Amino acid sequence: MEVKDNVIIKLTFQFALDIIIYCENLQESKKFIIANQLLKSGTSIGANIREAQNAESKADFIHKFKIAAKEIEETIYWLELCKYSENYPNVEELIEQINNISRIVNKIIITSKQK
Repeated sequence: MEVKDNVIIKLTFQFALDIIIYCENLQESKKFIIANQLLKSGTSIGANIREAQNAESKADFIHKFKIAAKEIEETIYWLELCKYSENYPNVEELIEQINNISRIVNKIIITSKQK
């Protein structure tokens, strides 16, 4: 499987780039705690999925995707905090992206377990 043709890798890489920009905006507003938490969880999703591409076994592959799924949940939490807190930039597009990524990751986990 060619990495550049891998949809989930593309989506998570673009999401990480968008998270970086959003977190830089948060840091400019001196919202450092949320920015740091969101930056860590939001960028680690793609890192875990990339790592899964070189998994040692099917179980290792699934494990890496499950870690990515946990990071997705944490990222959704931080994005929802931003959404419902006052004076935070709009996160609707990021929430839409992460929900799409979540659906794909969960489908990959389920499909991988069935094979």
